[in-house]
Amino acid sequence: METTLAGLRTTDGTGGPGLFAGFDETHREQLARYPTREIAWQPLHTVYVPADKVTAGTVAEWRHAAVDLLHKHVFAPGELASLFDLDLDLATPVHDRLRKKLANEPIEDLRIDFEDGYGLRPWDEEDHHVETAAAAVATMHEEGCLPRRWGLRIKSFADGDPKRSIRTLDGFLTHVIREVGELPRGFTVTFPKVLMEDYLRQFAACLEAQEEALRLAPGRLRFEMQVEAPQTVVFLQRSADLVPSLGGRLAAAHFGVFDYTAALGLPPHEQRLDHPACDHARHIMQTTLAGTGVELSDGSLAAAPASDSAEDVRDLLRRHAAQVRHSLSHGYYQGWDMHPSHLVSRFATAYAFHLKHYEAYAERIRAWEDRLAAEGGVLDEPATIKTLIAALARADHALS
Repeated sequence: METTLAGLRTTDGTGGPGLFAGFDETHREQLARYPTREIAWQPLHTVYVPADKVTAGTVAEWRHAAVDLLHKHVFAPGELASLFDLDLDLATPVHDRLRKKLANEPIEDLRIDFEDGYGLRPWDEEDHHVETAAAAVATMHEEGCLPRRWGLRIKSFADGDPKRSIRTLDGFLTHVIREVGELPRGFTVTFPKVLMEDYLRQFAACLEAQEEALRLAPGRLRFEMQVEAPQTVVFLQRSADLVPSLGGRLAAAHFGVFDYTAALGLPPHEQRLDHPACDHARHIMQTTLAGTGVELSDGSLAAAPASDSAEDVRDLLRRHAAQVRHSLSHGYYQGWDMHPSHLVSRFATAYAFHLKHYEAYAERIRAWEDRLAAEGGVLDEPATIKTLIAALARADHALS
């Protein structure tokens, strides 16, 4: 093909740079910032349990409570359909999966909480609970019931004393490795109330030092940041280098609804996950972290059934399911669960979401691949096909 633009050559004819000077470096930076990754398994939820309440039987206790609630209040597919407004054809496979899930893996991600759910304690008391929590993890690992992902939430650097935070992390890791013989797979640590961007880099440096002290492989310790302050949203928007600057240690960003809405001055009755202010924060998290490989998680419903009555239990399940649906519709496939009842509404709603359009998505992909263009059909764009493929991959992981 004949061209007229001399700059299409790699040099300007005298040996100097042509139009594409600097391209290779820019492209390498693009690939580093936005690596192409296949959709990987991500837990549907994170269960938070205060450190002083965690025992080796925590998973079994949550299983028993959730299964008991299911048997009492949502025993059959028809009851599930009525409760969550599903067609019976969809409610039947959802109910079957829910029943099996609660029996086999009620908690996919467990976070032992040394922050808001634990509170301020004397140092010797927190040290004691560090040891008991680590012992519980060691026993769960030995018994084969440690969730696929697990870890702890330490106190915030914003409290003014990072020594307590790192002491808890160091003690916990040291005791787990000593009792187990290694650091079991799936470990992560949650880093809350990130009011200053530099706290993230300082914490990443602490993790690197911890790896060296414990002789762990470089990059083994990763963390989740919590986005629960307007200040965090602001620096997320302006910091293009945040994720690269953390050396691959930032695994996820979790939204904190109650701290965030309180910081904005919203009245208590408006501190809810589906408030427009929360939608705004979540969308900034999405646009800032899109393509970086950092997972996103939504927050929680801080409520349990007011009583054991059918009316109160069903009311709570509906409320929680509505918030889970809201998160899923906004592209947040993980959230926090704070009570065993949430497991029923969490898994049921997620399974219904992923199953409802599964076959239709698969058919659209097949039609695209076969170059079929039936009259009245959908002429999908390549970007839409990528979204359909990603949706099926997430569904496969969620339903496995």
